[in-house]
Amino acid sequence: MKDEWAIVLDYLPRGHPMQPRSHPVAQVIGTENFNLLEVIPREGVILKSMDKVYIGEGKRDAVQSIIGKIPSNKLTATAHSELPYVLEKVVGEQEKKFVNFFNTADSITTKLHSFELLPGIGKKHMWAIIDERKKKPFESFEDIKKRCPMLPDLKKSIAKRITDELGQEEKWYVFVAPPKEERGRY
Repeated sequence: MKDEWAIVLDYLPRGHPMQPRSHPVAQVIGTENFNLLEVIPREGVILKSMDKVYIGEGKRDAVQSIIGKIPSNKLTATAHSELPYVLEKVVGEQEKKFVNFFNTADSITTKLHSFELLPGIGKKHMWAIIDERKKKPFESFEDIKKRCPMLPDLKKSIAKRITDELGQEEKWYVFVAPPKEERGRY
């Protein structure tokens, strides 16, 4: 699944060190499907961390081309350190989508619920969320926190789960498509 928009994690004005051709490269993350990509900016465009850039079909203002997908272990140190903050921002901007997750998420197995994959949410929190959503669907993160006290920061918890799904082989994927064997072309 392709992303239309991405957030810049790191900008390398001279490209990767030790590469024969040096052209500017940016490492970005898609805002919908969380694809980690490397892109080549348009000539004369200087990208900054947290810039939102269009990477969809058609005319792109800031991005000339998409090099391809990259695994999280190929992120620069800067990109890796920016990732949690960028993800928290994206989760906050798409609050409705993630609140809907709390309204509709289901069990994965007879002993494991999707909620339990989020850091800081165990059985007690899971049952509190399930009981409250039966009464009335949640409307916002604030509503969830008000009706289910003692929950961890939901933006941080979701961002951490997305980071985990991007970074390692997980048994269950909630927010990110499971990795395919072949990386590269986007």
